[in-house]
Amino acid sequence: MKSSFINSAVSISSQETFNADVFETNQILLFPNEKIVNAIKPNYKEYISPIKSRRMASGVKMGVVTAKKALNTAEVSEIDAIITGTGLGCIEDSEKFLDAVIDNDEQYLTPTSFIQSTHNTVAAQIALLEKSNAYNVTYVNGANSFEAALIDAQMQLNEGSTKILVGGVDELGNKFIKEYCKRNTQKVPFSEGANFFVIENEKKENTLAELVDVCCFQKIKEEDLENKVILFLKENKVELDDIDAICLGINGSEYDSFYTVLQKKLFKETTQLQYKNVCGEFYTASAFGLYTSVNLLRKKELPKEFYINNIVKKEYKHVLLYNQYKGTQHSLVLVKRC
Repeated sequence: MKSSFINSAVSISSQETFNADVFETNQILLFPNEKIVNAIKPNYKEYISPIKSRRMASGVKMGVVTAKKALNTAEVSEIDAIITGTGLGCIEDSEKFLDAVIDNDEQYLTPTSFIQSTHNTVAAQIALLEKSNAYNVTYVNGANSFEAALIDAQMQLNEGSTKILVGGVDELGNKFIKEYCKRNTQKVPFSEGANFFVIENEKKENTLAELVDVCCFQKIKEEDLENKVILFLKENKVELDDIDAICLGINGSEYDSFYTVLQKKLFKETTQLQYKNVCGEFYTASAFGLYTSVNLLRKKELPKEFYINNIVKKEYKHVLLYNQYKGTQHSLVLVKRC
């Protein structure tokens, strides 16, 4: 596989990550008593005309402006592919359409909400606004949606593409999330967000990190997780001692026991990080995990809310991300400093 370099990383989240750098200001908000937390939205008028914005769902607007800023930051005007991942897609418009079906007894329905409710709406709108006819794919693989997009990006670069826009987007919606919260026991709140990255085949002055490898697997026993991680690192010619930090998708649920396996054994003497206490839980929250890891490699330090243990290093070269959702949809992402 050819080298993949992350040349920009932009985030909209429940923190002030879009207009300010929380990794510089250390102004992290935590939500210990909240069930649902909305993302902090930027001023969309600076990026989208009010006429177009009015017709866009929340997730579409988040994705479009984050993607646009990522392209501007990387100083890229033409791209070879737009690849997104999403768990729920444009759930707000899906709910509007289904409500209309019920309210109108399945008759005299306007198609607008249905058309805009499809999961690939975000990627399509980015293509329209950027006037791009490039390869355009959206992955809907639950908690592995963003990772699937990353794998495709690596494959595209390996096939000869040079500039790829990759992102993960999810919005809260209304009825679905409220019903889901009633049955959920996790401690971190449900949230939403958009995280976009420009990944290229060439290292530049603005390169943030190298994306080494991505691995997804549906199910695994806790006792087999260690060997899976060791094999993943071995395939990439990286030793356990080379991992300077591990970034975990801990959300305060019973399934955190998977993370505990790695915390207490393989990475007991390694810097341990978490990110869902900062960004909340949603299907593509792992994209914020990558955003966090890239910033650690770039800045060598994060706000205290990200640290699980007291092990802090002066430099970080390799960071391993591990995420899972309810004991399934596991993923490993390895990044390193350039």
